[in-house]
Amino acid sequence: MKHIRDTCLLLGAVFLAGCSTPTPLPSPAAESQTAPEPLATGLEAPWSMVYVQDSLLVSERDSGRILEVSQSGQSREVARIDDLAARGEGGLLGLAFLAPDQLYAYSTAESGNRIQQFTVQGSAGNLSLSAPRTLLDSLPSANIHNGGRLAIGPDGMLYASVGDASNPGQAQDLQALGGKILRMAPDGSVPEDNPFENSLVYSYGHRNVQGLAWSDDGTMYASEFGQNTFDELNIIKAGGNYGWPEVEGKGGADRQYTDPIAQWSPAEASPSGIAILDGTAYLANLRGEVLRAVELDAPAIEQELLDGRLGRLRDVLVDPGGSLLVLTNNTDGRGRPGTGDDRIVRIDPGQPGG
Repeated sequence: MKHIRDTCLLLGAVFLAGCSTPTPLPSPAAESQTAPEPLATGLEAPWSMVYVQDSLLVSERDSGRILEVSQSGQSREVARIDDLAARGEGGLLGLAFLAPDQLYAYSTAESGNRIQQFTVQGSAGNLSLSAPRTLLDSLPSANIHNGGRLAIGPDGMLYASVGDASNPGQAQDLQALGGKILRMAPDGSVPEDNPFENSLVYSYGHRNVQGLAWSDDGTMYASEFGQNTFDELNIIKAGGNYGWPEVEGKGGADRQYTDPIAQWSPAEASPSGIAILDGTAYLANLRGEVLRAVELDAPAIEQELLDGRLGRLRDVLVDPGGSLLVLTNNTDGRGRPGTGDDRIVRIDPGQPGG
């Protein structure tokens, strides 16, 4: 697989000395367009970002806070999940928004992981949330592998990733919800066109999916943590079996498992949130500490952006102006927090692979 390490081009001349591959010095104009622009600092173990109306909401895993972040970088608490059981990788995780006013949150309670629905009230700068309505609870939970990503698909349905919760065998069990990607109607009910009758299961054989996104043609993609061999980027199809725990990475097609379109060693990746922009998937990597850009029509072509400069990266989001917002995750107990961590930065990704 071809790796193009052009962090220098992204970060500008100030970081040239730290790059592993020489890169031509960018012009001042290019530097001003591509240098990360700080948006918010001082976040505590943040996990997910979503736009709600004209506001950016951010979840904090351990505190249970949902914060509204203004364009000037100021943050205010919109709500707090008080009955949170924030242990290990559990806590307040993914957020998703369905216009005009429905917010969804994935969080860990004493009885397991759950998905809750809130009605958004107020306007930008002064948002508030209704009391939650629990759509689904008692999902498998553990100190690790909680999944937790939520996303609204182009079909208007709510998708949720549920980790195997340290019980790999349930990933192949269609009667269990662990190790799955779920698909549900906005009210939490089972859509009639789901691949398995009367089941929320959309795909299975997953270890710990933490990224969900769709390309412009409606193709669904997911990033997945491997164990010791390979992390994955997968095309997700209804009813697909992605092989865990029988196979990790490519090599399962002869056993009727779906192979990933790209894979990496966990030490250089550990992908969490993903976003798709102009035919390129951007994966926020934790252990790898890079924003990896993968060309979806040629997945062997990729770039590594922000290489180690911001530490662990948890989420990435396309903003309304077509730039990328990147969320760091250095205060989650596994990182090395720097001054101002955790933070959100805005970058212009340029033209990956060019």
